[in-house]
This record gives sequence, structure tokens and C-alpha cells, in this order.
Amino acid sequence: MLENKSVKEIISLIKTKETSIKEVVSFYLERIKKYNLSLNAIVSIKDEEQIINEAKDKDENFDESKPLFGLPLASKDLLDVVDFPTTYGYPGYKDYFPKKNSIIVDRQLDAGGIMIGKTNTAELGVGAHTANRLFGITPNIYGDTQSSGGSSGGAGVAVAAELLPFADGTDMMGSCRTPAAYANVYGFRPTPGLLPDYRTNDKKKNLPIISTPGCLARTPDDMAILLDVIAGEHKEDPISFSLNNSFKDANISDQEFSKIKIGWLSDMNGNYQYDSELVEMCDKQLSSLEKNKVIIEFLKPNIDAHKLWNCWGTLRAKSIYEDIITMNIGEINQMTPQAIWEYNKGIKLTEEDVKLALNSRIELSSDVNSLFGGFDFLALPSQQSFPFDKNLKYPEKINDQLMDTYHRWIEIHIFASLFYLPSISLPIGFNKDGFPIGIQIIAKTKEDLKVISFAKKYEEIFNFSNHKPNLN
Repeated sequence: MLENKSVKEIISLIKTKETSIKEVVSFYLERIKKYNLSLNAIVSIKDEEQIINEAKDKDENFDESKPLFGLPLASKDLLDVVDFPTTYGYPGYKDYFPKKNSIIVDRQLDAGGIMIGKTNTAELGVGAHTANRLFGITPNIYGDTQSSGGSSGGAGVAVAAELLPFADGTDMMGSCRTPAAYANVYGFRPTPGLLPDYRTNDKKKNLPIISTPGCLARTPDDMAILLDVIAGEHKEDPISFSLNNSFKDANISDQEFSKIKIGWLSDMNGNYQYDSELVEMCDKQLSSLEKNKVIIEFLKPNIDAHKLWNCWGTLRAKSIYEDIITMNIGEINQMTPQAIWEYNKGIKLTEEDVKLALNSRIELSSDVNSLFGGFDFLALPSQQSFPFDKNLKYPEKINDQLMDTYHRWIEIHIFASLFYLPSISLPIGFNKDGFPIGIQIIAKTKEDLKVISFAKKYEEIFNFSNHKPNLN
């Protein structure tokens, strides 16, 4: 009855009492029991009887005013949820139980959601591959030999498999966008501050906010329901802000859509490497957009990609280093090689190194802002590599070029992340091996409503959500 229903349709069925909350929750729990053992997308799952009792209680104490009332939810295992461990996938934190929820978790619960578990993540959130020593690997939903991406890979797979209606995540270097691209769903990195967060690390006050909560959903309309709950100003987040409209009501008319101009950045003047077939798939989908009257223009950006990478590398390493120190991880060498790499770089950075990176960011931002010019959006692929062997830590080479760091293969994401640009990964189809990929649509800071409006029209035209994984 509920399979293939949109979240809006399920909410409507609950509100009209055509189905009970217990039935809705049981639907998702049955799918989790059937598929999660092989997908490993949801971890730290609450006892089923307890979940069902919560559902029954909500049926008995119905509250139509709460937008997520009765929906089962699971937050990424980097976000705090009371009564669940926040493990970061790291053995040293397997017994860490937070005393309060992350802000966006509180908002989901206040809206009537039922928290049933956590979604799997890359260990310590570092490296765009959802694998850790506590819970293991979350494989790709379109082929279990390959990676689901990360670090929100558990969320991406859970959403694609309809184990959850939608899911929160976090995104520093594509951690919502990569898993979305690898699962044929939509993944959104908002302008930092739109989704509020507790910012308790005083040592990072002078650093840019390069990581933000985000979300994943099968459709932008589903995503809008979640965003309207979790977005907006919060008194304990000094950079948080609200928008002047709801995501649910944000739409683009056919006439407005036909006037949209997108600047296609492609390989950033030859500086980004891509798997063969990947750029061709993006070009093909952009041509399809042109047939729907969207104007696409190939750009040769005046961006120093080497300077951009160095700036990002310094600020990322410094940020991750400060987080590791704050977490009081004593045995540094017990972390993953990726986290150790960032720690070792971060510990060597001087105040002058950070100052130079901050100045570079200011200089680069003027070039980035000028790129928009007469364009509504800029576009880049959502990934540089198709899903890779899940037993690797990262793709060792792309297009026969060896990767010089563990994260060079996700360089594509730093453009939006460094300059506070909202970015959504849109599905664009499948390669010859049957694996999906996506394209990023990037807007100016705080134009988040515009990004989601475009994505809604895009899904209306192309209906990528109709393509379902073949689950066994």
C-alpha cells in the first residue's frame, strides 16, 4: 500500500487516518528487516517493540499540526541523538551517549518524528567512503561490490531503498552530494547557517564554516518537507538565518524555467580529472535541459584551481585537527589513515599558514562571484569517479592519473563548500555498468529556495525517482 508513495502522500494518509502510524512505521521496519542486513545503511537500531509502542502512542495522541508526525527517522551517526550512541564509526566512541540532541534532531522530534536508529558514516566523517571499524561498509545500492560514497552513505542508501522517508546528513567535502549521486537520489548542501548547529569549538571561531548539516531525499518535494522542519534561525547558532518563504511553496513557473541560465564549469579548464563517460553523461543531460529551454553556456572560469586546492587543504586540515583535539582522541595512530593524514598536516600549520589561506579565500571569492554574472546557477559534476571498489579506501587513480592524496578524487566539491554556495546533486542517469551519477547545481549564497525550486522542476521533467534499485 505504501511502497512508491511520496512522503507527502504518506503524510496525507496519516492525517486523514486512511492508514495508522503503526502501519506506516511497520512498513518501514519490514523493509529494514528485509534489506538492511545486506545494505548496512541503518545502525544502532532501537528495539522494534519500543518503536511500535511509540507509533501506537502517537496513534492514540494524534497531533495533526506536527508535519513529521509518525514518520520513522534516523540521523547520521555524526549527529547527537539522546538515547543513541554517537559513535562517528570510531571504536573509541562506541559507548558515547550524548546528553542533548543536535539542533536539527530536536526539530525533527519536535515535528513528531520517531527516531529509530542512526545512519552509517565514514569513520570520524573523514573520507568520502562509508566504511568504519564499528559497523563495517555500506555498499552501493546498485551493486554491492562498489562504494556508496560518503560520508553520508548510510543516509543515501537508506533513502534510495525506502528504509526511510528522507534523511539528514552532513556535508564538508561532498558528504551529502556524493552519496546522492551514487544512489540516484537528491543530496543538498545548504548555505552554512540555514540548518543550525551548536558551534562549541572556540578554536575554530576564526575559520570558515566548511561543514554543514544537509539532507537527502528521493525527490525535491520530499526534501522540501524535511527542510521546512529543520531550517531557520536558532538562538544558539550565531550564523543561523531564516528565509522569507517555505521550501514547500518554492516553485518555478514554466516561463521562469525557460529563462534560466546555467554556466557549465566542466573540468575547470582541464584541472579536474574524471572517469571516462562521466562528463559525456553530464553533457548529454545538459543538452536535455536545453531542449526544455534552459540556457546552458560552457564557461572557462578565471579560477586558479591550484590556489583553490591549497587554500581548501589548509583550512580543512586545520578544522579537522581542531575537532580531533576537542574529541580528546589520545591514541592518534589508532585513527584511520585519512584522519591521521589530516591531523599530521593540521598540527604543522602555523598562524601564518592559516592567514595566507584565509587571504586566498577572499581573493578567490571575488573571482567566484564574478562567475555568476548573468547566470542563475553554475554546474559541475557531482563526482569525478563512478562508484569504486568498496574494499579500497578511495579511487587510486582517475583517467589513468594517480591521486596524490586520499581526497583529490572529491576535489570537485570544494568550489561550493569553500564559498558558502548552496549546491544540490541531481541524478542524471546510469553508466554502461549500471551505476548512477549526478550533476551539481550551485547558486549564490542564501539562494537555497531557488536551488530547490529548480530541482523540483527538474524532477517533474525527468522523473529520475521512478528508477528504483533492484533489491533482493
